[in-house]
Amino acid sequence: MNTSVVSPGRAGLILLLTGQMLPMIDTSITNVALDAITHSLHATATELELIVALYGVAFAVCLALGSKLGDNFGRRRLFMWGVGIFGLTSLLCGMAGNIEQLLAARIVQGAGAALIMPQILATLHVTLKGTAHAKAISLFGGIGGIAFIVGQMGGGWLVSADIAGLGWRNAFFINVPICLVVLALSRRFVPETRRETPSRIDWAGTVMLAIMLCCLLFPMALGPQWHWSWPLKAMLLALIPLAWLMALNARKKERENAHPLIPPRLLSLRSVRFGVLIAMLFFSVWSGFMFCMALTMQTGLGMAPWQSGNSFIALGVTYFISAWFAPRLIARYSTSTILLTGLAIQIAGLLALMATFRLWGMNNTALTLAPATGLVGYGQALIVNSFYRIGMRDIQPDDAGAASAILSTLQQAALGLGPAIFGAILLHALQHHHGDYTQAVNTFLMVETAMMVVLALATLRMRHRLSLPVVKVCQAAK
Repeated sequence: MNTSVVSPGRAGLILLLTGQMLPMIDTSITNVALDAITHSLHATATELELIVALYGVAFAVCLALGSKLGDNFGRRRLFMWGVGIFGLTSLLCGMAGNIEQLLAARIVQGAGAALIMPQILATLHVTLKGTAHAKAISLFGGIGGIAFIVGQMGGGWLVSADIAGLGWRNAFFINVPICLVVLALSRRFVPETRRETPSRIDWAGTVMLAIMLCCLLFPMALGPQWHWSWPLKAMLLALIPLAWLMALNARKKERENAHPLIPPRLLSLRSVRFGVLIAMLFFSVWSGFMFCMALTMQTGLGMAPWQSGNSFIALGVTYFISAWFAPRLIARYSTSTILLTGLAIQIAGLLALMATFRLWGMNNTALTLAPATGLVGYGQALIVNSFYRIGMRDIQPDDAGAASAILSTLQQAALGLGPAIFGAILLHALQHHHGDYTQAVNTFLMVETAMMVVLALATLRMRHRLSLPVVKVCQAAK
């Protein structure tokens, strides 16, 4: 229960959605700035992976924690703390004198983003009703496409324009004035809400999740460079006992009604497990695709940052269009049908992209890439819009927060791990093919296509459980 049901109004809604865009834009801006960072800070390909991956992992680990802190201490307060931390660390990222300072700032920046995001959806959910609620949630869902386009185009322009000779640093500095405006106006226009009964925080589960993600992230990122030395293999092996300990901790807390980070009883639901499968396969493929393509366009094709950013315009536009119509399509057809359609379109886009690289090789331009990337973007939006509907299908209202936290945490974990996993595949392929980017790109695209085929086959197997349209499912729940 919440202490306030005051509507945020138009100004408050704009501030919340602006806060939502900050972490989303930052991811695409960072991808565009990778090549400039390489030359400025002499970063290796592995360090570039970590710039993206450490941010995503910190985001994932702190997401559930940020949600609980917002419930306990006030969502507006945590939103403002998150925006403040995000703005400060953006400044530190831009001021970084070496790669170590940049990596440290990116970790804290990811934690700041994790404080921002849970407060936005929760505030919209508890303060808006009826048509206003539906419109706000639609805007929340469609922001991803807008943020992607703004980040790619704006980031490319900022880096290429080299304002005040700051180059890639402007991609981080631009966040600072936006954060200051949001902070200055939030106390006036964003209502404060919180739970009357404080939520317990699973500190042990949070720490173990962080250790597990690090044990997966660092071997994947550093493996090719360190020739898979025994410490890296030991970290991968440590995942087994860590997962066992985390499961024991979760069962113990669930018996004590202590709200574990990942409740086992929810994982026993097939729809939640399938949502987890979508999160781990699709979102790792998504972030890996964006990282490897940005690296290929700038390092392999020799594109300037603005050209690299413009190469993703078709993807961003089709994603936005698809996201806009997806809710109506899901309401009309079954969720599984829309998910399978999205997977089929994305697979077609990935295959078309492989054909494009075979045809044009290192002579590709934004125009030659547009048809294939447009297909990828359209399919991605259909998959994303199906993700939460499937994962939350069998969840009772009292478990909605916990289930959403599971899916969001694993989604962000996959987004963080994707660049490390597929970056390692790309680097290994480059070494194997003696620096031939055409062969290397098609190698990682083949792996991504295979993973999407696996997800499509799993969807076909689950289709009988996902056959009812969402509208009927909601009516049945009532």
